[in-house]
Amino acid sequence: MSEKQIQTKNPMGHEPVGKLLARFAVPAIIGNLVSAIYNITDQIFIGQGVGMMGNAATSVAFPITTICTAIALLFGIGGAASFNLEMGRGNHDKAKKIVGSTFGCLFLSGIAIFAVIRVFLHPLLELFGATDQIMEYAVSYVSITNFGIPFLLISTGGSNLVRSDGKPAYSMISILVGAVLNMVLDPIFIFVFHWGVAGAAAATTISQIVSSIMIISYLPRFRSVKIVPRDLIPKLTCVKAILSLGVSSFINQIASFTLQIAMNSTLRHYGALSAYGSEIPLAAMGIISKINMIIISVVLGIAQGGQPILGYNYGARQYLRVRKTFRYILTSALAFSCVAFLCFQLFPGTFIGLFGTGDELYLRFATRLLRIYMFFTFLNCCQPIASTVFTAIGKPLKGAGISLTRQILFLMPLVVLLPRFLGIDGVVYAGPIADLVAFAFAASMLAYEFWRMPRENEPMKTSRIKETEAV
Repeated sequence: MSEKQIQTKNPMGHEPVGKLLARFAVPAIIGNLVSAIYNITDQIFIGQGVGMMGNAATSVAFPITTICTAIALLFGIGGAASFNLEMGRGNHDKAKKIVGSTFGCLFLSGIAIFAVIRVFLHPLLELFGATDQIMEYAVSYVSITNFGIPFLLISTGGSNLVRSDGKPAYSMISILVGAVLNMVLDPIFIFVFHWGVAGAAAATTISQIVSSIMIISYLPRFRSVKIVPRDLIPKLTCVKAILSLGVSSFINQIASFTLQIAMNSTLRHYGALSAYGSEIPLAAMGIISKINMIIISVVLGIAQGGQPILGYNYGARQYLRVRKTFRYILTSALAFSCVAFLCFQLFPGTFIGLFGTGDELYLRFATRLLRIYMFFTFLNCCQPIASTVFTAIGKPLKGAGISLTRQILFLMPLVVLLPRFLGIDGVVYAGPIADLVAFAFAASMLAYEFWRMPRENEPMKTSRIKETEAV
């Protein structure tokens, strides 16, 4: 088999990049949006049915969702990136073991997180910023959603493997079914059964179980490799490869987790010293976080749609296709981010109103926070794209470094320091300052990487060609 035949056997190596990116990115975007909708739907219905205190409770509980997402992406993105690189190199047996190890790790991690939350629920919620008024709502919500954590990890992380196997539509549908079910059950449990935040939690848990069942049922039907039950036992060498490539996505989420704790603590403290009180800033920032999830979901979906194309072609030394894929990713994400920026600046009240009503003081603070905190939305696409690109091409340390910039290196110090001089307004202005600096850092890293990357395709090594022929 010739080198050209090897590279064109897989559609990643020869189909038009724009067509491939659309086929993989659209389901990834929808899948990410649906994952975000789990939390956003709860916040909307809780805001309408319970009020501001319910919204504040979901904000306090949100760090738990973030840590679960971090673990899911650590194994899901890492497993998908490693799988595509090994497939591009022709190492089918190792690719098979990576898939099995990924699912095994997702399940074991979900059980571990469930146990920790079960034992330390109250101390954790206090750490996350719950006040005495909010605690009852937060306990009611988290004590139920905790049962869905193992299923959340499997559905969120496993969907990346399904997408990398060339089934982006199934990956999307598995998450979409759960989200639609959540949207149906939320109003029934909250407004018909009058279960309040517990109803929203029950709806979310049931929906996550359904999505995970769909992902698990795909395992016997994997196209690229044949998965058998013994493959689900994690292999140390595979786990190391998965962790090395998933660490940037993990660090990005852990940074968000750490930031959310610091943010909630700061909002609670400086809000109490302002005219707004502690609960208004907590509720408003919770809404902004959910709105930002929509933007990040779309941008990450575009980047994740390009991840298997980038990984396969970088492994196959098809550098021209790597460059072309990156241009498509960046252009698409930038166009979307600019539209989002205009919407936030022109219609902030419309977005805030989706999450329920409040007094004039609450609406005024939330509207102002959305406009200022999200001012550099049109530049924010650069950092998640850069992190995903470096992970896809097998350079996880650079991806991890970029993941640390906005939340930990820039935003965290600003959230802590600026309120000392500006009060609660320090948190408001910390966002755009951190966004601008993070953009400059990520853009310079990407520019340098593509400057160093070969500008022409290179032949695969002979050993790789023989290895592929043997498989």
